[in-house]
Amino acid sequence: MNTIALYDSVCSEASSTVVRRYSTSFSIGVRALHPRFRDPIKAIYGFVRFADEIVDTFHGNDKRALLERFRVDTYRAIEEGISLNPILHSFQRCVRKYGIGRELIDPFLDSMAMDLERTAHDPETFATYVLGSAEVVGLMCLRVFCEGDETTYSRLKPAAIRLGAAFQKVNFLRDLKDDHVAMGRSYFPGVDVSRFDEVMKQAVERDMEADFKAALGGIRRLPKGSRFGVYICYVYYRALFKRIQGLAAGRIMEDRIRVGRRAKMRLLATSYFKHNFGLI
Repeated sequence: MNTIALYDSVCSEASSTVVRRYSTSFSIGVRALHPRFRDPIKAIYGFVRFADEIVDTFHGNDKRALLERFRVDTYRAIEEGISLNPILHSFQRCVRKYGIGRELIDPFLDSMAMDLERTAHDPETFATYVLGSAEVVGLMCLRVFCEGDETTYSRLKPAAIRLGAAFQKVNFLRDLKDDHVAMGRSYFPGVDVSRFDEVMKQAVERDMEADFKAALGGIRRLPKGSRFGVYICYVYYRALFKRIQGLAAGRIMEDRIRVGRRAKMRLLATSYFKHNFGLI
């Protein structure tokens, strides 16, 4: 006999598929989490990925209308506790269980909307965009990891914000060429992508270095079941950042920089050793 538990499971599998197909690195990090954290974190990833797909991929469609429909459907799912969209159904279950509020969801959706209307940023709009597109996503995940412990959430909130910002800024730098050529976007304020040089590159890298440094202290204090998975993601992004740091500015505008599969496996092994022996 079919039950709602079966439907919940099917929807969770849909979110798992999204993670697996879109991000190898994040998928490995999720598998390193305690099993009780995996489905809710996958649900968050599926939600943010689908919203991002609307603004970045659904060319030839009314993206603004689709994003607004996605927003309405999201809050309807949360209010009713069910959705026929499997990604939103998984997300609403996570939201309701872990107390993820509109103060985190609204800024994210607002940042996605910014991609439909803004192609360049000043310091103020850049901060708003990073807050919504990345920092609040980190806080959604922290809500899951803290499992209702408000004291721990408040203590780790600043580091989670910096980690989300670090990840997003690495994405911006890695995708500098694609964002500029394919999407007509330039995220870093004061950076003329058409004349991207070493001075500009080093300026944004200093900012990212500070974010990574601030985030690591928070990772060390995460609850045990979440620490290793988050640390792996940190190590992967830090390795990507270091690769970018070692390249000339011109290379960033020529190639999309990656960390190869073998290198990821080496990083996984090293991370496991450092984590287990308290060396992070």
